[in-house]
Amino acid sequence: MSKEIKTAILVIGALLLVIFGYNYLKGNNLLDKSKIIYAVYDNVEGLAPSSQVTINGLPVGKVLSIDFADASGKLIVKFVVEKDFEFSKNSKARIYGGGIIGGKSLAVVPSYEKGLNVKSGDTLPSEIEEGIMELVNERLTPLQNQLESTIVSTDSVLAGVNAVLDNNTKANLREAIANFTYASRELRGVSSSVNGLLSQNREKLDRTINNIDKMSSDFASISDSLSKLQMGKMISDLEKTIADFQEISNKLNSPEGTVGKLLNDEQLYLNLDRTANQMGDLLQDMKLNPKRYVHFSLFGKKAGEYTAPKDSLQ
Repeated sequence: MSKEIKTAILVIGALLLVIFGYNYLKGNNLLDKSKIIYAVYDNVEGLAPSSQVTINGLPVGKVLSIDFADASGKLIVKFVVEKDFEFSKNSKARIYGGGIIGGKSLAVVPSYEKGLNVKSGDTLPSEIEEGIMELVNERLTPLQNQLESTIVSTDSVLAGVNAVLDNNTKANLREAIANFTYASRELRGVSSSVNGLLSQNREKLDRTINNIDKMSSDFASISDSLSKLQMGKMISDLEKTIADFQEISNKLNSPEGTVGKLLNDEQLYLNLDRTANQMGDLLQDMKLNPKRYVHFSLFGKKAGEYTAPKDSLQ
């Protein structure tokens, strides 16, 4: 071999070694079966180069670069899948994750369709999964609005309270609090007095309670005694007595009996009334003119004929 051929072989080998070394240092091994795949997004949501690429949770590669796809502002993500794992080109490239500290990752959601296996250079459909921060922001936004509304309402209430609490009202409140404190102190004193009174009369209170307990027992005994009485016989006797009174009342009201005739005969009543009046007149005449009815002589002299006074009853 001539020197020129040897030199060309060395130069070509050096160039290949430089290219291989450069790609190897960039993380691209030219000897493996890695696939370079693309996905287009409107917003990468915090995804960065060197972010992890996973399939079903298993790391299979990383993001190589992120750049603008066109003048519309869409972003194209270039990533590598290093595992020799076959999946369809209709699989989705999903951006997921993203916490308070960690960044986003890229997950390939594989689908399996025969004859449509993904090849290096293919572009997968893209989607974005909401992360923790997005969910937190989504939940916190309504809460923030409510909190702002509450703060505004509270500020209005405080303004109204400040308007109500003028100097006179504040003075009245201070006076009311002072009166309440004084009343509480007095109530404490009354409570102490009551406690002392109860302590001094504890024996009397115990005796009173015992008496009440005894009265309750006696009342229970009386109640038991009353319950043992023949209430049915008592009620029957009472009904019989009422019936007798009813019969007596009916006889009194009947015009056939003697008492009924006395009570119901109007003529008899008039005769009795007239007789009573005459008896009254007779008694009055006897009182005024006793000589007309009684003749008495101490020596047996015959009494003269009675002469009625002019003003006497005829």
